[in-house]
Amino acid sequence: MHDDTEVAVLRLGHRPGRDDRMTTHVGLTARALGADRVLFPDNAGQSLETVADITDRFGGPFKAELTEGPQGVIRNWEGQVVHLTMYGERVQDVEADIRAAHADEGDPLLLVVGSEKVPFDVYEEADWNVGVTNQPHSEVAGLAVFLDRLFEGRELEREWDDADREVIPMETGKRVESAGSESDSE
Repeated sequence: MHDDTEVAVLRLGHRPGRDDRMTTHVGLTARALGADRVLFPDNAGQSLETVADITDRFGGPFKAELTEGPQGVIRNWEGQVVHLTMYGERVQDVEADIRAAHADEGDPLLLVVGSEKVPFDVYEEADWNVGVTNQPHSEVAGLAVFLDRLFEGRELEREWDDADREVIPMETGKRVESAGSESDSE
């Protein structure tokens, strides 16, 4: 989370037309909940553009990148790899070990989230296969729960650099202001 050792999110697979919104939401969730960057498959350029635009408007730092070889990213990662899957170990059973490896040992963390069927070698190459629940759920939900557990809620207090806009929390209604100005209420 920018004070800590890197946390990157790798989106495995992207089916254009079918996964556009979900792939984008993986990137937005990674950004909003404390990851440092997201790596999308090379055919997910629209998701990259959307996440980069949000980062430009609402602040960073955060990077979105495309990769031609997501499985090569996993193989060559110099740190720990966490594959988020409903078939994995329960998050509550392994979160302390993962947090220790990341924070105490300083290992960069790669969080892998799937799309279509995940190849078995991803399960074998991961240091942890983790399920936030062993019931069917979306990869976005799994990523959100995992990041919150990893950072123990600190990501919710994060300050954003170079934001053009900021959302003002309200009991009802919506309020977005230009950074440094009074009001752009909707």
